[in-house]
Amino acid sequence: MLLLPSAAEGQGTAITHALTSGTCPPTKFPSCLGRPCLSPLPSNPCLSSLDPGDLLQYSWDREEPLLLASAVCQVEPVGRWFEAFVKRRNRNASTSFQELEDKKELSEESEDEELQLEEFPMLKTLDPKDWKNQDHYAVLGLGHVRYKATQRQIKAAHKTMVLKHHPDKRKAAGEPIKEGDNDYFTCITKAYEMLSDPVKRRAFNSVDPTFDNSVPSKSEAKENFFQVFSPVFERNSRWSNKKNVPKLGDMNSSFEDVDAFYSFWYNFDSWREFSYLDEEEKEKAECRDERKWIEKQNRATRAQRKKEEMNRIRTLVDNAYSCDPRIKKFKEEGKAKKEAEKRAKAEARRKEQEAKEKQRQAELEAVRLAKEKEEEEVRQQALLAKKEKEIQKKAIKKERQKLRNSCKNWNHFSDNEADRVKMMEEVEKLCDRLELASLQCLNEILASSTREVGKAALEKQIEEVNELMRKEKEEADARMRQASKNAEKSTGRSGSGSKNWSEDDLQLLIKAVNLFPAGTNSRWEVIANYMNIHSSSGVKRTAKDVIGKAKSLQKLDPHQKDDINKKAFDKFKKEHGVAPQADSAAPSERFEGPCIDSIPWTTEEQKLLEQALKTYPVNTPERWEKIAEAVPGRTKKDCMRRYKELVEMVKAKKAAQEQVLNASRARK
Repeated sequence: MLLLPSAAEGQGTAITHALTSGTCPPTKFPSCLGRPCLSPLPSNPCLSSLDPGDLLQYSWDREEPLLLASAVCQVEPVGRWFEAFVKRRNRNASTSFQELEDKKELSEESEDEELQLEEFPMLKTLDPKDWKNQDHYAVLGLGHVRYKATQRQIKAAHKTMVLKHHPDKRKAAGEPIKEGDNDYFTCITKAYEMLSDPVKRRAFNSVDPTFDNSVPSKSEAKENFFQVFSPVFERNSRWSNKKNVPKLGDMNSSFEDVDAFYSFWYNFDSWREFSYLDEEEKEKAECRDERKWIEKQNRATRAQRKKEEMNRIRTLVDNAYSCDPRIKKFKEEGKAKKEAEKRAKAEARRKEQEAKEKQRQAELEAVRLAKEKEEEEVRQQALLAKKEKEIQKKAIKKERQKLRNSCKNWNHFSDNEADRVKMMEEVEKLCDRLELASLQCLNEILASSTREVGKAALEKQIEEVNELMRKEKEEADARMRQASKNAEKSTGRSGSGSKNWSEDDLQLLIKAVNLFPAGTNSRWEVIANYMNIHSSSGVKRTAKDVIGKAKSLQKLDPHQKDDINKKAFDKFKKEHGVAPQADSAAPSERFEGPCIDSIPWTTEEQKLLEQALKTYPVNTPERWEKIAEAVPGRTKKDCMRRYKELVEMVKAKKAAQEQVLNASRARK
């Protein structure tokens, strides 16, 4: 059926025409001639030939309804129907919003009809003045429903309790009634007042006397963790501001679910508040200042209780987390995963090291083969050179023998014996000095020429060799003379340098060498700097001068060294021989002058002294007496004097090293 809009809406005329009669209008359909049309509706020729405008005009003329075939049209809601459509779409509902509301009301009414109130046995014994400590749900008979009760149920329960316990009704039944607010009916009224107000009901629900605030301990959940903690989290989830509180789950829960669960509870947002437990009511205050003071006290008490509540929740979550077998399993899996990754990395490093080692071995092998090949080439070249040298040596030997034989055949070109001997010497000299080509050329001349020509060629060659030998001798003599001159110059320079070294400088050098032993950083620069500081001659010494003089002193005879030391010691006695005499007071042991005739300290005594200094620190009573006892053959004065010398040596060494370092830094 297709409904067409009317041209004059509100006149009550339906713009449809029922063709069920089968009679066609004769003016529009002459083929039917006003007779009944027996053709079915879909295949009716009159209908198929009918223009929609004609049908509409026919309907308007006859003022009769027109029935057409069914058709699907797309309809878009507007106005309040569009709003209802959006609500249904957001709620994934196919019915209208009003129908859902009606169903909800019907379900609530059915629940109200099914609700059975529980009679509170202690109702008549309640004290209206102590209404704050009563269970309001139990007073209204909703103790089994409690915070899940709807407002409709609370209202119905209150109505039932009023009808049953109203003072007028009980008075009519002959039951004694207390006057004023002392009757227990006041408790029913107070309970309804608290539960009908959402704010007051929320405050009472926060301190529900039947709620279990206990937290399971770790020992209780060792064997049955999920059975112990699951109901605890479920009953505490009622305090969450956020809906869809995650469940504890089971052993098959994934890591993401467990992590989301503990993240939710560690960041738990609780709506629970404790205003119901306020000890003072600000309405009872007599003035504004008292009301402010009561509000301040109540806020502090609520904050303290809220803090305790959050600590309770945190303790619950901590206990659950520490006992959760899934956490242990995840930790073990994580540890195993890390170990596997560690092993994989170690294996990868091992393979990498093996690959590097293999590559290194291949490179070493390639280098070894290249080296062997090069050595083989060098060896072959050496063999070839050796063979060539042997061949050349044999050829030279052959040519030399040929030269001797040729000269012998010519009787060495002389009839005199002395000349022949001299010629033989010259021939041997030629054999030693001439090369292979010269020998071959000379032998060819001797073999192919006459005696006079051969003698002339031989004499010419002898003159050339003698001239060459003479020049070589002159050059060697010149080199020898130059070397001797250089040696004389160096000797004279060293002699003049040795003259500049006085006995004090030599003694200072010996002292510096002993003061700065081998191993000292920049030793010879330090020694040179030390001498430049303490020398009285004013001559500046370099490290090269100090090294040269130290080497020359090492070559001296021990007796000469003793003489140098003795001369320096005699000079010291001469300069310091006269000392000022004190009146009658004994000189202080601590500042007593150095003993001239003291026995040198041996290495063993030095070690004993150092060990005693370590054993008896500065704060030891009678320290030096104990140190002297630890060093056999030495007195207290000897030990103190030796200690002062060591301190001065260390200070001088450090000062010299610092000066050398500063000088090197200044140069940079």
